[in-house]
Amino acid sequence: MTDFLSTGTLPEEYRELALTVRDFANQVVAPVAAKHDAEHSFPYEVIAGMADMGLFGLPFPEEFGGMGGDYFALCLALEELGKVDQSVAITLEAGVSLGAMPIYRFGNAKQRQEWLPLLASGRALGAFGLTEPGAGSDAGGTRTTAEQDGDSWIINGSKQFITNSGTDITRLVTVTAVTGETDGKKEISTIIVPADTPGFVAEPAYNKVGWNASDTHPLSFTDVRVPAENLLGERGRGYANFLRILDEGRIAIAALSVGAAQGCVDESIKYAKEREAFGRPIGSNQAIAFKIARMEVRAHMARTAYYDAAALMLSGKPFKKQASIAKLVASEAAMDNARDATQIFGGYGFMNEYAVARHYRDSKILEIGEGTTEVQLMLIGRELGL
Repeated sequence: MTDFLSTGTLPEEYRELALTVRDFANQVVAPVAAKHDAEHSFPYEVIAGMADMGLFGLPFPEEFGGMGGDYFALCLALEELGKVDQSVAITLEAGVSLGAMPIYRFGNAKQRQEWLPLLASGRALGAFGLTEPGAGSDAGGTRTTAEQDGDSWIINGSKQFITNSGTDITRLVTVTAVTGETDGKKEISTIIVPADTPGFVAEPAYNKVGWNASDTHPLSFTDVRVPAENLLGERGRGYANFLRILDEGRIAIAALSVGAAQGCVDESIKYAKEREAFGRPIGSNQAIAFKIARMEVRAHMARTAYYDAAALMLSGKPFKKQASIAKLVASEAAMDNARDATQIFGGYGFMNEYAVARHYRDSKILEIGEGTTEVQLMLIGRELGL
């Protein structure tokens, strides 16, 4: 896994996957990206195509309906999709990393058999309900509760900013909830809530700055009753387990961010060669050429960072610090490149039908979601013993 980090050359199986997803992104995703963005519509036809390709099952074993690949394969797919449409890429990332991966990592045999084949097929989506109005990184702020009543849990509370939680193919949301108290601290567990459970409501979708074709809702839970066996993992370990999921997810978000950063480079190179001003292509001006060169440097360094984090993860070595570094570097590269690309495009860069305009709106959330830049700096500092 690490032998190609110094050369930048992917092993053949990874290269073929990346090229296949690249073709799909250019031929299927890109032509409808502006339409779905403008209409704030979920791209069901694109997601079905991704399901047919097996992308939602990439990191899962074949026994659960997966493709038998690994997490790095998922990252490569996210990078290629992120070049042309971040909304589609985040749908895949959240569906796998937040929807299916917690069940794969922490579910029992019955839960895995019941849910993983469905989620890995891409015909259904799962979501993870962690964030609340007063709680995200701060677990102590969690107010959603789950009280045990015989052989059931009764859940009450709310969640916000939950991706893939209200589509026509959403089948479950796994939620963190306070299930008790230990030594004066809240005991937080995770519980699987099927989407058709009475009392569970995906409230109207948000009107967002970007990721307009991604499905995001606040959720409410009013006396939601689910079987006690829907507890995911050990009671009281819900938040700790989710921190592991977040560490992995940061590598995936970094890969998506690299795609966005590289997409801005690619669009800018093409435009700089075609657009003429004062009788020559604007790319012949050193100011433009240097700006694009810096954009390429950012994308390259961010890619190296997520490759490194993924290599450590797959080799079973500690990777928390490297995942945070990758997420921080890549998300900032995406935002910086989107700003520069918009400047290169001038007035056209301010028009939403252009990919760079969508990247400009979409990329900001990359510095916020799945751990803000400030949280990454805090985690890196802790890993350095500070």
